[in-house]
Amino acid sequence: MQCYLILDDGSCFSGVQFGAGPPGVKDLAGLTEFSKGPGEVVFNTGMTGYHEILTDPSYTGQIVVMTYPHMGNYGTDDTWSENGPEDRLLPRVKSQGFVVREYYDGPVPPGRLSLAEFLKKYDTPGISGVDTRALTLHLRDTGSRNGIIVKPAEGGVLQDEELRTVLDYLQSFPSMEGRNCISEVGMVRGENNISDGDLRIVAVDCGTKGNILREMKKFGVGITVLPSGASAEQILALSPHGVLFSNGPGDPATLDNIIDEIKKLAGKVPLFGICLGHQLIASALGARTRKMKFGHHGCNNPVRDELTGRVAVTSQNHGFDVDEKSLPSDTRVWFRNANDRTIEGIIDDGKRVYTSQFHPEAAPGPHDSLWIFRRFYEEMQRFEKETGGQN
Repeated sequence: MQCYLILDDGSCFSGVQFGAGPPGVKDLAGLTEFSKGPGEVVFNTGMTGYHEILTDPSYTGQIVVMTYPHMGNYGTDDTWSENGPEDRLLPRVKSQGFVVREYYDGPVPPGRLSLAEFLKKYDTPGISGVDTRALTLHLRDTGSRNGIIVKPAEGGVLQDEELRTVLDYLQSFPSMEGRNCISEVGMVRGENNISDGDLRIVAVDCGTKGNILREMKKFGVGITVLPSGASAEQILALSPHGVLFSNGPGDPATLDNIIDEIKKLAGKVPLFGICLGHQLIASALGARTRKMKFGHHGCNNPVRDELTGRVAVTSQNHGFDVDEKSLPSDTRVWFRNANDRTIEGIIDDGKRVYTSQFHPEAAPGPHDSLWIFRRFYEEMQRFEKETGGQN
């Protein structure tokens, strides 16, 4: 069935449906903010890893366009999913829709679902046959923008009146700037003990990717996951040797409640932030965040370690960054993007703060930055030695 990806500036890209059926033009009035279909359209430059991308909670509220032209040839497997410790029984696929140039519809290895079956299982629309090169160049030049995958009422051809209806709907749809999305991901309440160990981590779940916890477990540490609404008092009551603030979707500037709790923790216990966690910690130290034109989404982004001069290839997924001019004087830039020189991590030894804008856990890869987890683990060891774990 023919369907369309329509952007809020009137751009229209035709293609063929796969996965779940997209909403029809007549169904728009019944859609909610997180219904499958509408979202911020972003492009991802990865050649593989579509299953991990689709299940990454950070893509909540977004339609993903893959720049690599061929998708689906190795199927999907639930063991690759990046959902965190508790999924709130929501659909496993977090993104609003999936856009590809060419969808592979042949056989996949035994025991796996095809990409189309996987999307259909989790009620997520896909569209193939799209000129993703033209779409990506448009998003690069004009910036990420809201859009929707939609099917016309009759005959497979979108009518002018239907296009006007869709554009009116998109004009009323909220921008990602100023949008709080973490209510759709992560734990709601209570705590989840993932593992036991002499050194203890509290992971604050703003939409945690599963591989973050898997990488930390390799050090034999105890991990307790708390929801994003946890207070500093709740966190410190667990006597952690380190606190990790996870990745997650949406605009960090809307999360004042989390930022206020981080302010109470800074200097009392080692803090480690990844992606959204990096932005929240930087905000707690006094920095400002800002919306990027089209963000960084992919697994081939070069990042320079400003302390050593080494460059690593990293996996990234963010549409906001930290304004370097707003950083406090005692906070150093740890990592910098080699393409546009934006901040990719900060360090404050006095407050025991360490952050990474990119994803060092990077499932399925690259693995250049896994050493950052050891860096945090060693800081936890120093904290235990110097303070006996008393924060």
